[in-house]
Amino acid sequence: MTDVRVRRSTARTAAALFGIAFLAVGVLGFVPGITADYGALRFAGHESGAQLFGVFTVSVLHNLVHVLFGVLGVLASRANGSSRAFLMIGGGVYVLLWVFGLAMDHDSAANFLPMDNADDWLHLGLGVAMIATGIATTAADRARGQYPEPEKQGR
Repeated sequence: MTDVRVRRSTARTAAALFGIAFLAVGVLGFVPGITADYGALRFAGHESGAQLFGVFTVSVLHNLVHVLFGVLGVLASRANGSSRAFLMIGGGVYVLLWVFGLAMDHDSAANFLPMDNADDWLHLGLGVAMIATGIATTAADRARGQYPEPEKQGR
């Protein structure tokens, strides 16, 4: 009997790490002390005065979105294709959030999550990092012969 171990793809590992990070940030947004002005936390809207790490404006809805995105990342990490999709599509969503954040008035009703300038630039960084990670992990897996998956390579 041979013991054949298939190495976990880098895309799956990256999706899991991004998912865990989003989960952590979402949960930390509900922790007084880590979230400054916790008493000013609102369900949604630009009126929320709570700030994660004293920098990023958050609301209950904003925190729940991070938790949901984290769960999606962890679930996506169960397969190579869904991991790549999470990294690439999720990164695209964050780039779009950056554009939306720059285009809207932060004091308007459109700012329902809420977002501020720090959030906007973090969204750009996250989006670029996720897309770059999706591209880099695909290249690394191809170099190892893991992408496309061996069963799909006609072997």
